[in-house]
Amino acid sequence: MKKITRNYFVFWFGQAVSQLGSSMTSFALTIWIYKQTGLAMSLSLLSFCTYLPYVMVSIFAGGFVDRHSKKAILIIADTIAAIGTASIFLGFQFNMLSTWQIYCVNIITGFMNAFQSPAASIVTGLLVPDGQYEKASGLNSFSSNLITVAAPVFAGMLMAFGGLKVVVLIDLLTFLFGVGAVLSVSIKEPSRQKKKVSKKTFEGLTEGVSFLRENKGLLYIILNMAFINFFSRLTYENILSPMILSRSGGNSTVFGIVSGVLGIGGIIGGILVTVGKKKGNPLKMIFFSAAISFLLGDLLMGVGRNLMVWCIAGLAASIPIPFIMAGQNLILYRLVPIHMQGRVFSLRNAVQYSTIPVGILLGGYLADYVFEPFMASTCELSLILKKIVGTGAGSGMAVMFLCTGILGSILSCVAYRNKYVQSIKSHIS
Repeated sequence: MKKITRNYFVFWFGQAVSQLGSSMTSFALTIWIYKQTGLAMSLSLLSFCTYLPYVMVSIFAGGFVDRHSKKAILIIADTIAAIGTASIFLGFQFNMLSTWQIYCVNIITGFMNAFQSPAASIVTGLLVPDGQYEKASGLNSFSSNLITVAAPVFAGMLMAFGGLKVVVLIDLLTFLFGVGAVLSVSIKEPSRQKKKVSKKTFEGLTEGVSFLRENKGLLYIILNMAFINFFSRLTYENILSPMILSRSGGNSTVFGIVSGVLGIGGIIGGILVTVGKKKGNPLKMIFFSAAISFLLGDLLMGVGRNLMVWCIAGLAASIPIPFIMAGQNLILYRLVPIHMQGRVFSLRNAVQYSTIPVGILLGGYLADYVFEPFMASTCELSLILKKIVGTGAGSGMAVMFLCTGILGSILSCVAYRNKYVQSIKSHIS
């Protein structure tokens, strides 16, 4: 079996370094905006301004990606995003930086990511030998989770040393490193003569939709991932911090440790996927890993009332995630022809991430106006749940974790038994 090529390692490392710079800037801007406004909503808008254009443009970006140079798309998309970052540097340097400017830059970044993400996925498939897709996915999970842990630390150190402008300047340097890595890699573009790619935007979208309708097993997997993202944003990405802070007496150190453990779990999972033996059924990798993450991670996070239990829950929730991503990527690269990957990957991104803004907005509302008031009441069901999760502030959010744990694990098991999902086995064996 062929090993992962040097070209891919160079590409992966360049992308990881560039993402580290972007993540440091994102963290630093979060701190800067909160100091300026003092409003939590201003931080939610940061994510919203990135995800909304990403989802909307991803619906139509696939055909464009399929019929143009992937290397050129990566370089141009990163360059435009870097120009936005440079405008933030200049705005701060001349004391003209404002929140609306940062929101505009995030919109542009989300727009560019809609082209950059499928292009990077296609390049990965071109550079990685067949049979090594799951190891490449493990490397990506390892680097993304390492960045999650390291970016706040590095950004905090750099801000203490020289302020926001130093962080942004480092980000621009990592952009140059990433572009240099892409330029140095030899990428053999897929032939366009074997299959004519439509130049009509909506026709390209129709072709992507038709492919998924013909491959219903893949469609159901993508829809299941959309539900996973929804539940994740409903709890972990939304109410985890207020729940732990409420239940730990406002101890920010406890929350910081739990957040770090979540990132470490992802790193461990990425390493296991990368260095472990070749895995068996990728469907089990997706759905069994998801069920374990929900059942052990979410339930333990909900019933936990101390740091040790929350840390165990964090590991149980995050270690399976790289296995889910590896299983999905393996199926995608095996089922989707190279000339269709841009359209299908873009449509996949649009569907999977469309639930994130909904989860972000709905999670906070349910916590504040439904579950917390319910657990403060004296109805019979709330009294039963108090024996499981405890009482006081944060207990309603703990019940939300119980709900996502139960619903997510059931959904994963039911989806695995779906006849269309099971039909994929014959195509990927």
